[in-house]
Amino acid sequence: MKDKKNVLRKLFLSTLYLSAFTFGGGYVIVTLMKKKFVDQYHWIEEDEMLDLVAIAQSAPGPIAVNGAIVVGYKLAGLFGVAVAILGTIIPPFVIIALVSVCYNAFRSNVIVGKMLEGMQSGVGAVIASVTYEMGAGIVREKNGISLLIMAGAFLASCVFRVNVVVIVIVCGVLGALRTLIAKKNA
Repeated sequence: MKDKKNVLRKLFLSTLYLSAFTFGGGYVIVTLMKKKFVDQYHWIEEDEMLDLVAIAQSAPGPIAVNGAIVVGYKLAGLFGVAVAILGTIIPPFVIIALVSVCYNAFRSNVIVGKMLEGMQSGVGAVIASVTYEMGAGIVREKNGISLLIMAGAFLASCVFRVNVVVIVIVCGVLGALRTLIAKKNA
């Protein structure tokens, strides 16, 4: 029981920290969650984290909250979900409440505007890093089907401008079919 309390405490503090100090939305938090839960705590395997991220991306709602839900559930069931959600939503709630009170002062402040522009550049770099790390993991597997799906999704998005929702649904169906075929052959 003490170990579960320790996991819940670390989960709450980790999601609170990640949510408080992450700028740029859910895709940025995904790489930081990987570093925290896979690399630092070793609670989740890298392949499993990729699966959890895929679930979080395909579910409706903010990816940061969806990611917290799937990681929290994996680590500690429903209590883990509640703790992870709470840790994830407290920082933006407090920040937005404070910003809304001071909105007029922030709106016209040149320094704050330039600072936010600079953060956008950093966010772009972090998203590029996430894309590289996730793609490199698939390439390292040397699984032809996974490589084909990844290349197809890239081409569909970047060349043929297919809606991302369609790509996620198709990739989800392909993943489900692969799992069913693998279970049937096992």
